[in-house]
Amino acid sequence: MSIAHATVALVGNPTASRGNGAKIGAQVLSRLSEEGLRHDFDVLDLTGRSYEDSLARVRARRDNFDFLVVAGGDGMVALGLNAAASDGVPLGIVPMGSGNDFARGLGIPVNRMNDAVHDIVESIVTGNCREVDMAVIRSATGDAVGASDSGDGPVQSAKGLVSRYFAGMLSCGLDASINDRANRSRLPIGPVRYFAATLREVRHLQQYGYHIRAVLPDGSTDERTIVTPLLTVANSRHIGGGIELSPKSEFDDGLLDLVWLKCMPSPAQIANALLKAYNGALFTTGLFGWQRVRAIDIEGSEQGAEPPALMADGEYAGHLPVTVTVRPQELKLLFPEKTQHG
Repeated sequence: MSIAHATVALVGNPTASRGNGAKIGAQVLSRLSEEGLRHDFDVLDLTGRSYEDSLARVRARRDNFDFLVVAGGDGMVALGLNAAASDGVPLGIVPMGSGNDFARGLGIPVNRMNDAVHDIVESIVTGNCREVDMAVIRSATGDAVGASDSGDGPVQSAKGLVSRYFAGMLSCGLDASINDRANRSRLPIGPVRYFAATLREVRHLQQYGYHIRAVLPDGSTDERTIVTPLLTVANSRHIGGGIELSPKSEFDDGLLDLVWLKCMPSPAQIANALLKAYNGALFTTGLFGWQRVRAIDIEGSEQGAEPPALMADGEYAGHLPVTVTVRPQELKLLFPEKTQHG
């Protein structure tokens, strides 16, 4: 298949890992350029000086590329979604960040640059993309960062709602606090950063209040108040560098998964949950509630403490109230579905 005149845009994360992100970006650019010479496509480096600068560059040049590749962690996946992939631009992921949770759940090679780039190029050349779900957060608070159809800013509806997209999880409680602490940590990137953040945050558990109105798979509505330390809306399975917080999530079922803690856990229950958190057995603890939904409205409730700032794919996503919906199989990933690595 000829892909002559196609252009692949690349965005790295030069500020990540004390400058190591710049080295990774340069390596990915070199590998993609080599493949471009072999397969006759152009490579356009749109990496900016910061996350915001890169986001602006991709939006400004969106008409100049056919594929987008991001190199880094889940935050870079969020950048790709909100800058271009929400408009149908195929997205390639070279997962070299601290979490890499979205890529891990899909089976994309994590921290294996050459394998990840090989799969991306194979997908470009063969036209074999994988189509998965992505989710949309709509907030009336005006502080969520999103992408507009024109690329000029957040999506603004007639009611003044601000939208952004996420691929992995929207964290609304303890999980958001852990993510926030991990983002600010000076520890080396990887699961150890999230594990240390988890140990710190579980020492300060509190019950947050949420009022939810969920549309269930059969179209019925479930409206109630949940008082819990943790509430998550998941499109994928992993969080925190490999914790399977939502082990039943599917990437292409057109549904989201609501996960919450059913009680305030004891120290022994927390220890047991941490032991089972990395092998898909978290739900066997009996501590967690789980419900599949098509859409959900979440707002604070006076019955519990005020929830922390929201986190989506490792990035700040505003505050409650929010509405979350799913866009079934609208994310095109540059990852051949049949590819497997040992």
